[in-house]
Amino acid sequence: MELEQTLEKHFGYKAFRPGQKEVIEAILKGRDVIALLPTGMGKSLCYQLPGYILEKPVLIVSPLLSLMQDQVEELKRFGEKRVVALNSFLTVNEKRYVLHFLEQYRFIFTSPEMLLQQQVQDKLSQMKLGLIVVDEAHCISQWGFDFRPDYLRIGQWFSQENRPPVLALSATATDKVIHEIRETLSLDTPFEFMYNVDRPNIHLGRIVFEDRADKAQWIMQHIKVTAGPGILYMSSRKRAEQYSEALIQSGIRAAAYHAGYGAEDRQFIQQQFIDGELDWIVATNAFGMGINKPDIRQVIHETMPANVANYMQEIGRAGRDGHSALAILLYSDGDEEFAKFIVTGDLPTSSHVDRYQELLAQQIHPSQMLKNGELSETAYRVLDYWLQQETEEQVKARLNHLALEKYHAVDEMLKITQTKDCIRSQLVGYFGQKLQKKAENCCENCGILYDEINKVRLKEEKKIEMIPWKSRLKQLLMG
Repeated sequence: MELEQTLEKHFGYKAFRPGQKEVIEAILKGRDVIALLPTGMGKSLCYQLPGYILEKPVLIVSPLLSLMQDQVEELKRFGEKRVVALNSFLTVNEKRYVLHFLEQYRFIFTSPEMLLQQQVQDKLSQMKLGLIVVDEAHCISQWGFDFRPDYLRIGQWFSQENRPPVLALSATATDKVIHEIRETLSLDTPFEFMYNVDRPNIHLGRIVFEDRADKAQWIMQHIKVTAGPGILYMSSRKRAEQYSEALIQSGIRAAAYHAGYGAEDRQFIQQQFIDGELDWIVATNAFGMGINKPDIRQVIHETMPANVANYMQEIGRAGRDGHSALAILLYSDGDEEFAKFIVTGDLPTSSHVDRYQELLAQQIHPSQMLKNGELSETAYRVLDYWLQQETEEQVKARLNHLALEKYHAVDEMLKITQTKDCIRSQLVGYFGQKLQKKAENCCENCGILYDEINKVRLKEEKKIEMIPWKSRLKQLLMG
């Protein structure tokens, strides 16, 4: 049966999108693959269709619980029953049941942390997998070295002999990130498909303010008179909650979203947004990866993101339906210094390395640093991983290098934020590509007619008493 016939049989589509067929054909030939496909280009089909052809389980390593659940639900909507998410949502009994019957599932989603559990590895070692997928593979580079070191540990598991082909998927990745994906996953001369990262239907706005107070006032007014659904990205959990509350008081159906909420709460908020019960999500960068909502019309950044890759990932959540969408970056002097403070705030330091070794010498487990509140859980996880891999001096040098890299990434984002040239061209160039065609209403520097993109909100005023939003701004400007 031809691939197009299999595609129509299982998914109802008559033709492939660019890149899908090439990637699938390489997988079916047994090759490792790195596929760079923009958000909305159907990356998940690249492993779903082989799952029906290979007739062996497909293992998908995914970074977020919410992303896993979303992908599982999507497959179920297409009638697939043999799909499971092996993650912390499962009870002990549910996990035991899933592991016992694991080989009977067609699609198995799991996290790097779950993959490294011994009982999971023991079970997988007894199975013949058809394909291993690393979804959002840029996380290996963005998170592995300084946030979730288990992304680096999975490379050891991937180096085993007689493993099936590996497919690494991402929407955005620089040459450096692609190299790290290739090396970490021990890929064997992979076939690489790199689609252009440009999304011409996303119009790139940028507004410069004197201070943050002006930003707050602009955000409130703009959201009141323009169309959603939209995502408002904030620099901190506190500010996400403050803005969310102010928007709600103004009659906007909004909710805050950040990693401080429990997994079930985050899943519930995300589902409300997908179902159209919320118009705006006010979030930290914990929100949005892989979200299956095609009609997001706006993405606004209240402050400059810490790096270009994050920015492209986040604005890429808009306009997945192909219609016009707006990405607006707000900037004021000092945003870059705040970004540098945020990105290095969770890194362990040389003094933490010394303290770790001191506790070991005293035959005290270094996790005591966590109990004493000396560093965060993330920082301890990173410190513990690297001190098991390298010497004390090597780790200190590595931590210093990581901090410098993060400072450099902020500086690269600042260049794009302050450029007087075409913003779109600069963004595409950062990923080693060239802009193929300039879009209409391209960007702030090329000319952008906001009135042609924004649509006036046409909704009945809710007949409820609310505190005037201006009185809420004082909270927004305090911290």
